[in-house]
Amino acid sequence: MTEKKNTSKQPLEKQVLELLEQNARMPVERMASLLGLDTEEVNACIQRLEEQQVILGYRTVTAPEKLDGDRVTTIIEVRVTPQRGVGFDKIAERIYRFPEVRSLTLVSGAYDLLVEVEGTSVQEVSYFVFEKLATLEHIQSTSTHFVLKKYKDDGIILSQLEEVERLPVTP
Repeated sequence: MTEKKNTSKQPLEKQVLELLEQNARMPVERMASLLGLDTEEVNACIQRLEEQQVILGYRTVTAPEKLDGDRVTTIIEVRVTPQRGVGFDKIAERIYRFPEVRSLTLVSGAYDLLVEVEGTSVQEVSYFVFEKLATLEHIQSTSTHFVLKKYKDDGIILSQLEEVERLPVTP
């Protein structure tokens, strides 16, 4: 067997992560071939990244309009009063523990937290905002935006626009 050589200047971990981000189901053999390494080296790298909790999971990106069942997705801007000694962390922990919350991000700008919530109806999401989220101590205000359509998610284009062929118009 001829020995392969990885000539990239990037650390192996970064190269492996980039490949997994493109396709989390890529076979290790294919990754090894692309990187010019042995399968064992790539396997060991992935295991190390999982043990160090750099890789926290693997995710499937779906086309929402092709799934059965109605799902309502919202993006909620939240203004928070930070707590002395813990900043935003305690209130963020209370929020991310709700099962309705798909993601929670601390951001800069006019609001502090960006919360993505998913539910089965507008009423369910509204109940979450009014009864659970907005009533938490240290929440100053919320602004809820319902997602109408996603065009791209996690770097993946969800729906290609089809070009309509038009017949030439002549006078």
